[in-house]
Amino acid sequence: MATMNPNTTERQQGFSEQQILVPQAEQALENLKNEIASELGLSQKIQSVGYANMSPYEVGKIGGQMVKRMIEMVENQMANK
Repeated sequence: MATMNPNTTERQQGFSEQQILVPQAEQALENLKNEIASELGLSQKIQSVGYANMSPYEVGKIGGQMVKRMIEMVENQMANK
């Protein structure tokens, strides 16, 4: 497997085929992903090998926590309306 630039996002590497519906949210999602990776102790590995070269388990943990956090955020917004 070729090593990708660790500073390149999956979108830039062509890994994501889904289109972001709100383009302004892309940076917020990137920030959330990095925050969660840091909380999981994966920041150093991401910097050294990049997301593309991480195990499916590690990437899945990050993605799963992102979904959980986003659901919590939406539930809080709904409860405060």
